[in-house]
Amino acid sequence: MSLLSGWRRGSHAADGFEFPTYRDGAGPGVVVMHESPGLTPEVVRFGRELVDEGFTVVMPHFFGSAHEAPRRMEAARVIPRICVSRDFTMVATGRTTPVAGWLRSLSRHLHAEAGGVGVGAVGMCLTGGFALAMMVDPSVVAPVVAQPAVPVPLGPRRAADVGLDAGDLATVRDRVRQGCHVLGVRYRDDWATGTRFETLTEALGEGFLRVELEGSGHATLTAERHPDAVDAVVAFLRARLLPAA
Repeated sequence: MSLLSGWRRGSHAADGFEFPTYRDGAGPGVVVMHESPGLTPEVVRFGRELVDEGFTVVMPHFFGSAHEAPRRMEAARVIPRICVSRDFTMVATGRTTPVAGWLRSLSRHLHAEAGGVGVGAVGMCLTGGFALAMMVDPSVVAPVVAQPAVPVPLGPRRAADVGLDAGDLATVRDRVRQGCHVLGVRYRDDWATGTRFETLTEALGEGFLRVELEGSGHATLTAERHPDAVDAVVAFLRARLLPAA
């Protein structure tokens, strides 16, 4: 049986893009964005955990397989395709992902349907910085940046870049000053995250909440999940989206 059995399949079109989506749950909305190589069983299980915590979870499917265990070397096939795709930015600095408008539209749509004070956004690895791009829209009140790996950290400039253009970074700063904190999660020695946590700390100050795990793992919430990371994300989402609780 598919791990996505019970999830309602749909799609969302906006800003020149259209991607499939999977939705389940009740309560405030959370957008969970998968990592490479795709919408893997580990990502689906994490989404299910959030459903069980009382959230409406929407998982877009951007690339790669959906719900199946990745085929051998699938990541090696997926990454080159993403690098040449106009949908995503892998190496450019000072640029917001092209799918930001689509994600913001999805967030507004989810908020309108699920209600509450706003929605959460969880990005991982290649999509880690997308949560920052999404919080430009006021509907996103609980952004989670998990092991952000884009742009690929080749050289100090790319390693420090957080995947936002200057205008969006200024808006993120303003929102943080207004009380919208950002949660960041990574393994401390994960080379793929570069020095982005230091950049975000400098830009956002105490509004950037850092959870750094010992070791050189990468996928904090999925393949190399750490219970402290999962607990921190759940607690952050509950505090931001279920304040009465």
